[in-house]
Amino acid sequence: MADGRSLALRTVKTVAAMGDRVRPPANGIVVLIYHRVGGGSGSEVDLDPRAFDEQMAWLAASGRALGLDAAVDLLAAANARHAAGVGTDVGGDRGDLAGVAPAAPDRDPIVVTFDDGTADLAEVATPILERHRVPATVYLATRFVDDGVAFPDGGLPLTWAAARDMAATGLVTFGSHTHGHLLLDRLPPAQAADELVRSRGLVEDNLGTPAHHFAYPKAVAASAAVEPLVRAHYRSAALGGNRPNPYGRTDLHRLARTAVQVSDGGGFFVRKARGGMALEDSIRRAVNRVRYRAAVG
Repeated sequence: MADGRSLALRTVKTVAAMGDRVRPPANGIVVLIYHRVGGGSGSEVDLDPRAFDEQMAWLAASGRALGLDAAVDLLAAANARHAAGVGTDVGGDRGDLAGVAPAAPDRDPIVVTFDDGTADLAEVATPILERHRVPATVYLATRFVDDGVAFPDGGLPLTWAAARDMAATGLVTFGSHTHGHLLLDRLPPAQAADELVRSRGLVEDNLGTPAHHFAYPKAVAASAAVEPLVRAHYRSAALGGNRPNPYGRTDLHRLARTAVQVSDGGGFFVRKARGGMALEDSIRRAVNRVRYRAAVG
């Protein structure tokens, strides 16, 4: 069964790589999704520390690592200039964005993010981030941290003390992943509002830093009734997509992110970091529409 699943994953990735040749990825900011590092769960999203170290070394050497706050600033500035009729071709001549904070980079930035908030992020991932000076944002599912509840795959949650230690590095910031890791396409507005307000409040109260950013659990978008609440409470919100976020036309509350998996190895990881593998996400979303249809959280 495991061999069959590995073959299926490899086939999907190979097809997605071929799709990149037909439709090369556009310019824009790439946001990577990680979950666990060295947790020992055997999950496709629980990376071996050596693999994660190699990926962070590649990212540091590329000169493209950027924090989420700075990336959102850059996208917001590009959106404003586009709305004003000013050029935003950040992939070519970047002089039109000179003076924008942060300064326009020579190459499209890459942002590292983590979902959930397991203990291995403090114990294993953060020392690697520090070694390579790569910034990252962790979207916390705060119920697990606040109540000390294990995640469904058996992952022990961060403690608030460990999260404060991570923040003290100056490299790690924190956002919200709802309180109970609930899918917002099926909650009534009142319950969704509680999820959003409670999670942000817990992050800010316990860590003493603002939580401006949000990631939808399972990359499932909110219902039409709930999405305005997300926009009201957070500066940005992230989904999936396996594609870059283009300059001048990115909805900051529908940021595309790219999931990094064990089976990516080195080659598929580099493709993802460069904005490719969109077809892989399209296939995953089609599967998830069936998988989460009957889910309640």
